[in-house]
Amino acid sequence: MQVNQTTVKKFILLGFSLYPNVQTLLFVIFFCLYLLTLLGNLTIMGLTWVDRALHIPMYIFLSSLSFSETCYTLSIIPKMLSDLLSKARSISVTGCGLQMCFFLGLGGTNCILLTLMGYDRFLAICHPLRYPLLMTNVACGQLVASAWAGGFFVSLIETALIFRDPFCSPNLVKHFFCHMRAVVRLSCLDSNITEIIVTLISISGLLGTFILIVLTYVFIVSAVLRIPTAEGKQKAFSTCASHLTVVIIHFGFASIVYLKPEGSGGDDTLIAVPYTVVTPFLSPLIFSLRNKDMKNAFRKVLGNIASYNK
Repeated sequence: MQVNQTTVKKFILLGFSLYPNVQTLLFVIFFCLYLLTLLGNLTIMGLTWVDRALHIPMYIFLSSLSFSETCYTLSIIPKMLSDLLSKARSISVTGCGLQMCFFLGLGGTNCILLTLMGYDRFLAICHPLRYPLLMTNVACGQLVASAWAGGFFVSLIETALIFRDPFCSPNLVKHFFCHMRAVVRLSCLDSNITEIIVTLISISGLLGTFILIVLTYVFIVSAVLRIPTAEGKQKAFSTCASHLTVVIIHFGFASIVYLKPEGSGGDDTLIAVPYTVVTPFLSPLIFSLRNKDMKNAFRKVLGNIASYNK
């Protein structure tokens, strides 16, 4: 046990303070990406809401993912932008715990929702006749609710493990948000076991959902290859292209953050930027640009607005 140290009530987020000459530039870049991320996700949610043709499980899952990612970015990016322009980068211990809980919970929810979207495509392609019976809007809503419950259940466990002990000075968090590894190391007690446990929980959740997605695509590819026509194969694959692209980006960047070996070097702050800022920006962009139904719904809305103005 560490002795003669003061129990802290707040943390200082070091963030990008190591790069003082580029903080204004970083603020402009991250602020623009954040606005575009919000615009993309709100567009997807709005189009899904107003266009009845999109009131099907595939787009209910997509709209739920957009809402989750909006909340996910809201939990960390506004605070990060504020800290880039401020010298006081403090956050209370309670605020840090809440931020960590929401970040982990929404991140877990995103992983589960991506898994459910893969399961939806699996049913649609491998069991097309039974699909309307198996994947109703009610069943879809229940799966979405289970994704949120599962994500926050794991998050609460991890956050409780990290914040069960007091924290001692120095109260410097070497990150731009309350990342669990950076915070747990500030515990007054020996935190090695706690760090291993929460890291294993996160890695298990990440790899578990990824393996399930891989398994669904093994069955999907097997079913598509049995389709006799090239046009049929292309149509089947096109419904999965956007989802598969986002899965690769999401889990690829996440693995860099959570599977990086200790002592391997690199600034954890910079390494986390693609996962926390770039991935949420790319996700709505990919789903909207590579989706004909979304583009048709957008054109329909623009046409209705134009005709209304006339």
